[in-house]
Parts: sequence; C-alpha cells; structure tokens
Amino acid sequence: MRRMIVVTGGAGFIGSNIVSRLCTEDRWDVVVCDRLEDASLGKWRNLAKSAIADFWQPEELFVQLDRHADRISAIVHMGAISSTTEIDADLILRTNFSLSRDLWDWCAMNETRLIYASSAATYGDGEAGFEDDDRLEVISRLQPLNAYGYSKKLFDQYAVREAARDHAPRQWAGLKFFNVYGPNEGHKGAMKSVIAQIWPRVSANEPVSLFRSHHPDYADGGQLRDFVFVDDVVDMVEWLLSTPEVSGIFNAGSGQARSFLDLAHATFAAAGRDPAVAYIDMPEAIRDRYQYFTEARMDRIRALGFGGQSTPLEEGVRRYVQQYLSQADPYR
Repeated sequence: MRRMIVVTGGAGFIGSNIVSRLCTEDRWDVVVCDRLEDASLGKWRNLAKSAIADFWQPEELFVQLDRHADRISAIVHMGAISSTTEIDADLILRTNFSLSRDLWDWCAMNETRLIYASSAATYGDGEAGFEDDDRLEVISRLQPLNAYGYSKKLFDQYAVREAARDHAPRQWAGLKFFNVYGPNEGHKGAMKSVIAQIWPRVSANEPVSLFRSHHPDYADGGQLRDFVFVDDVVDMVEWLLSTPEVSGIFNAGSGQARSFLDLAHATFAAAGRDPAVAYIDMPEAIRDRYQYFTEARMDRIRALGFGGQSTPLEEGVRRYVQQYLSQADPYR
C-alpha cells in the first residue's frame, strides 16, 4: 500500500514548496489540507504544478485522518495564522494552538510522525538569545511580542511537556522559521517578504522605501534579520522525514543576520539596476514590538547530521528574482 504524507497549509507559501518537493520525489501520495480562499489572489496556483493525490478541506481533516490512518506516514503541519498583526487572539489560539494540540494527540495515538511550524517570533525581542534549547524551563522563559508568537510558544511548551510524559508522535519536530523568502508567497499581501514587496518598484527602476530605525544602535535600513531561502527550510523538512530518529524543536534559518539594506541592494543587483533607497517612519503601532536583530543558532540540527545548504543572501535573492519574480509565471 502506497504511504501518504498530509501537508496542512499545503497551499500556502512554505507548505506549497514542501508539497512541490515531495511530489517531485514521488515516494508518497501527497495530500494537501488547506483553504484556497479568493481565487483572484492566486493561492491555488501554488499547487497547480504539483501532482497531489488529494485535497482536504480543514473541516474534514480528522474524519479523513481516521479514514486513512493506516496509510499516513507523517503529517507536516504548516497550517496557521501567520500574521503578526492579527488582533483576534482567540482566533489565533484556536488555529495555531488548539488544532496543533489535537493533531499532536492524533499522531501520538496513531504512531504517526509530526513535523510542525513553530516560529522565531517565540524569541520576542531576542534579549534571551536565539538558542533552540527545547527544555521546558527555557521555552517558558521566552517572551513573544505578539499573540502569534505566544500561540507558537504555547504549543512548543505543550509538545515538550507531552513528550516528557511519553505521549508523543513516533517522531516529532518543530521548526522555528525565521524570515523565509522565495516563490509562492504572492497571495500573502502585506505579510510577503520584503523582496516580494519591493520587487514591483525595483523592476520599474524606481526607488524603494525601507523603515527608518528608531533604535540608537541601528542605522536606517540597518535593522538585522536572519533571511532564509525557502529551499533551505524545505531541505530541513526533507531531512527530518528521512531521519525518523530525530525529534525536538529546531531553528530554521540561515545562521547569519543581514540588514534590510543588504536585502534591497541584492534585489536591485539581481535585476541589474542601480540601488535607490528612501526611508519612511516605522508605524507607531509596531515600534514597541519591533525586532531589530534576529539570527538563528543552527548548531543543534547540524550536530545531529543535517548537512543541507545555507544559501547566501545574494544567491537566494538572485534565484528568486531571476527564476520567479521576473517571470510571466512566477509560481514554483
């Protein structure tokens, strides 16, 4: 019987890139569970080139899981509300915590592997560092800056606590995604990567706008982020699926902080344009919750044997711009 992998949020940005890779390998039947929403936003196009085996609506997820329980090898749980500005905290908790908890319990009872999306937002302002130490007492000390980050921290706590009580999936892994960029994010609107947001102006050879710094230690455009190409995080998922003995919570970043100005310059360079950058004030609503520095520590997963690439920023941006954003068909 052919085995199955279920990808929740599989039509989204990271999820659809995972689906594309899994379908290319042709080792499993790949099933997507997601909402496609407004057809004009093009989210369905993220899946159009992948030969998925089935598509499930979120409302039928657990019915379908029970129906196919003997075939399912793993659930890759990417479904979430990822907006850091969503104000309905109850909606965030229902989507990001309660569903994840119920999937964890189903996987534990059915001895099914679970890989899920955590987030670098759990680290808050970064004062506690970016070490992916998955001891409960360490996770509990983290102070996220928004409800989204809190929902991800809450589930990380649940996962570690339940694993310690021997109530866990056969393999489980949470990935703390940093600033991921790459193809298939066009539907995300204001939550798209900065590269995708500035691309229309770069392609038109017009100046782009970055936020001024409101922190004395950082120059305008000098705010630092760990930007990671989506292929690199898909490599991590693929490695975990091939390494069932590894469980835990791991950072998913490049391991090197770079500035937004570096990112803008790389985008102009990929388009063959001279850089032109202006600065605008950061909205007051986010100033007190703004991360000026993120940088993933990648030591733990590499010590366990993960040897995947860490694509340099300039190379990742070049591939994204030249192979996708500048093309008539920008979808993977």
